Amino acid sequence: MCAAADLACAKAKPWRPKISSGVCTRWCWPAALSVRDIGLHLRPGSPAIPIVPCAVLHDLGNGGDKNWGITPPYRDLGIRALQCAAPEAALGSVGAGRGAIAGLVKGGIGSTSLDLGEGLLVGALVAVNSVGSVFMPDGKTFWAWAFELNNELGGAAPPSHGMDLGDPVPEESRLQAQGSLQAGANTTLAVVACTADLSTAECKRVAMMAHDGIARAVRPAHTPFDGDTVFAVASGEVALPRQPLRASHVARIGSAAADCLSRAIARAVHRAGAAA
Repeated sequence: MCAAADLACAKAKPWRPKISSGVCTRWCWPAALSVRDIGLHLRPGSPAIPIVPCAVLHDLGNGGDKNWGITPPYRDLGIRALQCAAPEAALGSVGAGRGAIAGLVKGGIGSTSLDLGEGLLVGALVAVNSVGSVFMPDGKTFWAWAFELNNELGGAAPPSHGMDLGDPVPEESRLQAQGSLQAGANTTLAVVACTADLSTAECKRVAMMAHDGIARAVRPAHTPFDGDTVFAVASGEVALPRQPLRASHVARIGSAAADCLSRAIARAVHRAGAAA
């Protein structure tokens, strides 16, 4: 999965809630964006130069036909993902999340959003391939159940009884047998976006706060076997007030981003399970 910007404001073009659950690579998406005149212009009339940092779910060792020689399919997949960008995207075991695993169950792509009013929107898109589980020890209650909105998790319910949480790494032996307990085998990748006029430093703060959304939805999270990454982007469409009130607004956006990310993680697994 790729994010269209790093921990910085994407102000060159207004942000629109168009998303894609596809895969792209460093060399395909920038060219496709440049021909659309999306990116930085060093001087008037010069070609647009998109800056597209990337994060990936490694899928070269998961079986399947890899006999593509010197023409791997990822360039075309990236271009197709860009062409498919739309207000709605397929969720679950699709795109970057097609072969994803969350603990011992299917992972995948999840997305949620929150309207904070007065044009201020916050959203999250995530590819869940974590070593940790999104479920409590009963195997059916989402850690993020309390954040559900609009029945997006199928009507998530609270746990029906108390559970023993004494084991900090449940199912460790099964994860070991599955090959999950090794560096580079797992990760949760996300991008959070908002319509506020955030600075680069404020985007970084929002991304930092959004990481809490992973910890609320996955246990254990941020392990040595995960490469968890959160990108943050802002369109600048909604002007926030100056200090001292501005910091409070940034904190509210960051908190909303964390909540959206928790919901998106659970929704990814919910939709992957529904399609299984």
